[in-house]
Amino acid sequence: MKLTGAQILMKMLKDEGVDTIFGYPGGVVIDIHDELAKTDIRHVLVRHEQGAVHAADGYARASGKVGVCLVTSGPGATNTVTGIASAYMDSIPLVVFTGQVPTHLIGNDAFQEVDIVGITRPCTKHNFLVQRTEDFARVIKEAFFIARSGRPGPVLVDIPKDVGIKTIDFEEPGEVKLRSYSPTYNANIRQLKKVVRLIEEAEKPMIFAGGGVILSKAANELTTFARKAQIPVTTSLMGLGAFPGSDPLWLGMVGMHGTYRANLSTAACDLLISIGVRFDDRVTGKTDTFASQAKIVHIDIDPTSIRKNIPVTVPVVGDCKNALKQLNSLVDEADLGDLQEKRKKWLDQIVEWKSTRPLDYEQTCEGPIKPQYVIEKLYELTKGEAIITTEVGQNQMWAAQYYHFECPNHFITSGGLGCMGFGLPAAIGAQMACPDRLVVDIAGDGSIQMNIQEMATAVQHQLPVKIVILNNCYLGMVRQWQELFYGKRYASTCMDCAPDFVKLAEAYGAVGLRAEKPEEVKEVLKKGLFSPETVIMDFRVAKEECVYPMVPAGAPITEMLLV
Repeated sequence: MKLTGAQILMKMLKDEGVDTIFGYPGGVVIDIHDELAKTDIRHVLVRHEQGAVHAADGYARASGKVGVCLVTSGPGATNTVTGIASAYMDSIPLVVFTGQVPTHLIGNDAFQEVDIVGITRPCTKHNFLVQRTEDFARVIKEAFFIARSGRPGPVLVDIPKDVGIKTIDFEEPGEVKLRSYSPTYNANIRQLKKVVRLIEEAEKPMIFAGGGVILSKAANELTTFARKAQIPVTTSLMGLGAFPGSDPLWLGMVGMHGTYRANLSTAACDLLISIGVRFDDRVTGKTDTFASQAKIVHIDIDPTSIRKNIPVTVPVVGDCKNALKQLNSLVDEADLGDLQEKRKKWLDQIVEWKSTRPLDYEQTCEGPIKPQYVIEKLYELTKGEAIITTEVGQNQMWAAQYYHFECPNHFITSGGLGCMGFGLPAAIGAQMACPDRLVVDIAGDGSIQMNIQEMATAVQHQLPVKIVILNNCYLGMVRQWQELFYGKRYASTCMDCAPDFVKLAEAYGAVGLRAEKPEEVKEVLKKGLFSPETVIMDFRVAKEECVYPMVPAGAPITEMLLV
């Protein structure tokens, strides 16, 4: 069977189960787009290549599949770098196809030539420059295998124009075998038995879960484990949804903007069982004081993450789901007795901390709209069942604090890179993956403008994405730091010249709504959420509201600013 490189790409994509590609055309990928138009794979035309990668990212997180995007060479390729870096930090499986100038022109400074393989080497799990059409099928298969296996991540495949148009005798590639790449999925049973012994001995244990639990689809196993062993649970930002937010064992998020009870519990615990986490600096604060009284267990499929930031008592390399299944069996076999009674003093202490400093704010009838109030009403109206994407900044933290997630894959955010402009294209990707679900992007007036052009993508594809803008006319999180640590010198953070978002929505052919008073919030949300169209809801919130609790950079997580 004779096929061109472009035809080989289409065949391999179908074999990998790809049904949606996000992208933007250009000169060196014209032949690929021509073949793509002949298939039943949906191509979602974005308005900027950064939006394509974020949309593929949102699609991957919502669906559990590998996200795919296709862009042209030069600026098309370089525009993907921010999205690739965000996916890399959060371990999201993507395959990014970039066009490249013909092989004989590589290195000659040809029109729209750039060394995208060199540029993205630090922020991809792996990348390829395809130099022969004969290698193309094998490379594609390896790219998907690498992206989804082990600790997931983005893989870039750079395709010179001549590789895409050359015709060859096609041969099906064999099974992927990479000598230097063999992730460990099954945890060492001896290490897990050590964990069970520590659980038996512990008086004040805690579980700290991260995004790895969600990526390995281990939320059910985590919930079973926590309830069996009667151990309270906290998560990182990326781990929200890994454990039910309504469960009595739930502590809330830990770290810089974590709850009072989660931060104090982490400092006081004598055993910290960490599962699928990186011990990011926003979680740990001052590292030598983090869980300083605890023996620490770290379960992760990536051995390079273990002991990278925090010393560990018991390292366990393996897939989170497999390890938790094994732990649940070992806990059953160990017959640990009445753990609820054993943990009573510890759990009562946590309840006291919760009642002492709950997450709270004051919303008055006459006063400005509090952003927390908007999130709480959004949660009430959606019953916690919406897929929430966020931009980055205060909006992201308020969403994490006041929207309670019961299950995984419902909270989609740029955690590690903290990329403004992520939420709207990610919402588009999530809506493509889950057409029957309500998808809401919680945004700030600064972040939403980073990729506001993707409104056209949402409207063109008739996607009922909802955008909730917490509009305080500032770059809110930077302004908060300036208020607290820079004498209220609001340098370069005022955004009084933001557009009229209602008119902007209408200009794109979407629905625009606004609330300026507290009594208008619920009605605007109802009207916006139940509209069949793309909707922007502009909430004019208190300009100088801060996110609390807050741990100053470099301080122990027990040293929280609370008001």
